[in-house]
Amino acid sequence: MKLLVYGAGVLGSLFSARLHEAGHDVSLLARGERLASLRRHGVRLAEAGSPDVRRVPVPVVEHPAGGYDLTAVFVRTHQVDAVLESLAGLEGDVLFLLNWAAGAEPLGAVIGHERVLLGFGTAGGTMEGDVVRYRAPSFITRRVATPIGEPDGRTTPRLERIVREFRAAGINAKAEPKMDAWLKTHAAFEVPLGQAVHSAGGPVALADDPDAVRGMLRLMRQNLAAMPTPPVPGGFAALRTLPEGLLVATLRRFLRSPTAVHSGLSDASPATVAELDRLAEQMRAYARIR
Repeated sequence: MKLLVYGAGVLGSLFSARLHEAGHDVSLLARGERLASLRRHGVRLAEAGSPDVRRVPVPVVEHPAGGYDLTAVFVRTHQVDAVLESLAGLEGDVLFLLNWAAGAEPLGAVIGHERVLLGFGTAGGTMEGDVVRYRAPSFITRRVATPIGEPDGRTTPRLERIVREFRAAGINAKAEPKMDAWLKTHAAFEVPLGQAVHSAGGPVALADDPDAVRGMLRLMRQNLAAMPTPPVPGGFAALRTLPEGLLVATLRRFLRSPTAVHSGLSDASPATVAELDRLAEQMRAYARIR
């Protein structure tokens, strides 16, 4: 496939580098200072805690153009509207790998419903200058696949092809028949988590405040109860059924783990706040509809 990766943050950089190293015809779209840095140095990657930085010479572009079989979009929720405008006049499938709880309808209304696929990038890391520091693979992260799905839940040839190509590039991907419910479940968990971490000043600081963790858990439970469908994966139902004390202890342990510390949870930028606000707005909208 000829691919465009739209968005050169942590996930877009990681995906484009892996696809390039696997021999795919892939370009990475970036703007401003990030574009200038990529043109000078390529994608620079380093494992969290390691001094070794490697350079991957992924081709970069400033604007989307035609001729791509697939555009994989890695931007924040509040940036999607601008992306849709830039892709509206083009052809090719578009895979939205991002936080999104509003369903496929508003995406397809702009670029064409037949072009839309939904997904979520499960890799994690942080930006340190122009270096992407990704978390080291662990037993848990190896078991967490990147879910990708058709909006209507079908298993189609294009979905199978994308999953196959991503796996061949070393990206742990899987077809998810309930992708919209997966994204809504993730938002129900992510919004209280992100907002609580931001208020506390980081994941470790939040872990040190059991009352704040308890309040966060109660908001997660409220969000899951407001969902129009059962949670996906089904294991998230445990957040509503297991004893509160056990869940608070588990969440505090997670917040102190390298997985939490070396992830986007540590990003306290205004963009993170804006994304969480947009996700919360989407969740309120489907709760009202229900």
